[in-house]
Amino acid sequence: MPAPIAADQILRLPLLPVLAAQGLWVRRTARLLPEPSGPRAGCEGHGPRLRLLIAGDSSAAGVGAETQAQALSGQLVQRLAQDYRVAWRLEATTGHTTRDTLDRLRQIDGPFDVAVTALGVNDVTRATTRAQFMARQTALLEHLTVPLGANCVVLTGVPQMQRFPALPQPLAWVLGQQAARLDAGLHQVAARFPQAHHLALDFPDDPALAAPDGYHPSPRAYALWAERLAQDIHAQTRARICRTSGTE
Repeated sequence: MPAPIAADQILRLPLLPVLAAQGLWVRRTARLLPEPSGPRAGCEGHGPRLRLLIAGDSSAAGVGAETQAQALSGQLVQRLAQDYRVAWRLEATTGHTTRDTLDRLRQIDGPFDVAVTALGVNDVTRATTRAQFMARQTALLEHLTVPLGANCVVLTGVPQMQRFPALPQPLAWVLGQQAARLDAGLHQVAARFPQAHHLALDFPDDPALAAPDGYHPSPRAYALWAERLAQDIHAQTRARICRTSGTE
């Protein structure tokens, strides 16, 4: 049975002139922040080897931070390097959708032990349906877990776009509703893969967590995100070791 049509989907047509005007205003007035400087691959830490891939859009690339050390990649590697020798690689670009990221990852070689993805905002703004998003995320997970060999994949949830300070109402509400639908689909996709885990982003309401553009995370938000990812990766890695050794 088809899913019922949500209120925001019903109201899109009468709201279309307002939404179009607000979308144009956001594009014209948005503060464009560059991707941060710094290395996008390296090897850090001591201990068991962990080959890490971080892939996705502008948030994965660290927009909102000045350097990669302040961004998601640097802060996550710093935490993991306390327990592992982390060989890491960042494959992320501003504006990339799930399909763009899959195309990019088909051009690199593995294997990786752990993959982290951050995608969805550009799928929302390009009117990707939930069914399309789930199909593309499924293809992405199949590529991460088979050709690239990742036995632990953390799918960062689609952000709550209604909370982006840069977006006016009702545009924020409409995009937020669609983001929630895609995130629910992402959770379903993750449940189909034993290697995958969906990590919801539910940061507190704190202006310090937003970058100056009101659209991307700040270094403080990247720190919170990296801490949650590190905890998740540690937990999944320990669980797999226990299952392999036959212990609990």
